[in-house]
Amino acid sequence: MRINEKGTNMIITGDIKDYLYKKLGHLERFLNPTDESILCEVELGKTTNHHKAGEVFRTEINLHIAGNNFRAEAQSEDLLASIDIAKDEMVRKIQTNKDKRVSLIRRSGAKIKNLIKGIFVK
Repeated sequence: MRINEKGTNMIITGDIKDYLYKKLGHLERFLNPTDESILCEVELGKTTNHHKAGEVFRTEINLHIAGNNFRAEAQSEDLLASIDIAKDEMVRKIQTNKDKRVSLIRRSGAKIKNLIKGIFVK
C-alpha cells in the first residue's frame, strides 16, 4: 500500500507520521498486502485558523483499491483523535464492502445450485 501525505495549514512532525502509519497499518489486514495498485491518500490539517475555543483538526483518508474508492473524513479538537475516528470509519466502509461482495457471491452460488437441482430433478 502506497501512502501519499498532504498537510494543510500545519507542520506534520515525525511523531504524527509514526502514529498515522501505525493506525493505517490496521487497514492492511482487510487488504491484499501484495497488491501494488492500492493507493492511500491522507490529508491532515486545521479547518481554520481563527477559532475562539481551541483548534479543530481535520483528517481525510482516500483509499483507491482496484476500481473502488473509499473516503473517510473526521474532525476533532485533537489531531490524533481525528485520525482514530477517520481510521475507524474507513474500516467500517471496507468491511461493509467486503460483506456485500461475499453475500453477492453466496447468493449467486445458491441460484446456480438451485438451477442445477431443477435440471436434474425434472
